[in-house]
Amino acid sequence: MNSTIVEVRNLVKYFPVRTGVIMGRTLGNVKAVDDISFAVSPGETFALVGESGCGKTTVANLILKLLDPTSGEIFFQGKSLKGASGAEIREYRKSVQAVLQDPYGALNPRMRVGHIIGEPLEVHGYSKSERNRRVQDALRAVGLPETSESQFPHEFSGGQRQRIGVARALTLEPTLIILDEPVSNLDVSIRSQVLNLLKDIQDERGISYILITHDLATVEHMSHRIAVMYLGKLVELAGAEEVCDDPAHPYTASLVAAATPLGRTPPWQIPIVGEVPSALQTPSGCAFHPRCAYAMPICSQVTPPLSQLANGRWVACHLYPDHIDSIDKSAPPPAPEIEDAITQEDTSKAAPL
Repeated sequence: MNSTIVEVRNLVKYFPVRTGVIMGRTLGNVKAVDDISFAVSPGETFALVGESGCGKTTVANLILKLLDPTSGEIFFQGKSLKGASGAEIREYRKSVQAVLQDPYGALNPRMRVGHIIGEPLEVHGYSKSERNRRVQDALRAVGLPETSESQFPHEFSGGQRQRIGVARALTLEPTLIILDEPVSNLDVSIRSQVLNLLKDIQDERGISYILITHDLATVEHMSHRIAVMYLGKLVELAGAEEVCDDPAHPYTASLVAAATPLGRTPPWQIPIVGEVPSALQTPSGCAFHPRCAYAMPICSQVTPPLSQLANGRWVACHLYPDHIDSIDKSAPPPAPEIEDAITQEDTSKAAPL
């Protein structure tokens, strides 16, 4: 039995930017996903976290085979999808489903709910009796009455529509569901209901989730592990509790600090400044260095690899292993002093050249 459901290795997706549709020259590439690797285990919720434009939804589209990678490989239950036939991709898509962000735009307003939920079964050639049975099972699984199948989407609230989206994903009995911002468009009062429903379904069926979100509260509630993305790269990968309680990368710490409720002290007091640079012209070295309070000269010169620390977590930062102990995480970051105090000679020791 495979120990992973899905694994991505050195995954890259660049989008060329051209001056015109016909005979236009290429100006450069948007580096949406830039050499990332991770694996998802059976029954695990694996979260991809980052600001808008960091590449997390592109990763989802690559795994769903809605896009082809520029390079790298995706493995499903130990088998590479590179060169897979149309029939093999069709079978793969039965096992990998998605719940989309917008519960209003994701459902066809002209179709009854029963047809919406049963459409994947129809596409894959299931009999009418089997479709009816699975639609009823899916409605019960998400807590909607069986009479819902004769209604239209406009007759339901946002939370109920998202339940319909979950039911549609369940009908093919997938082993992996990609949740793309599943509660970001819902009222705060019903977000926890949908999240608890997803957790209950996972416990009952052993489904793996890839959760894509920018909301750390959702991540902490749902996830087993978290991967933090910035401009197409992974900058940190660790257990959910580790990331939220003791972030290792300055960017992760900035996200956690920004999400910390008023009246509570974040684990690492580090503000996030400036705007995300263009993915068409990413900064040299560490892409986060223009916004990092702890940037050293080497950060603009050498891209830090995602390396495993002694405690088992993974981080891509030149502060490790030699300079992190010199930082007082409880104090606001005195960026100029830290940059001046760490000489170029010292930073050369921290760089995995």
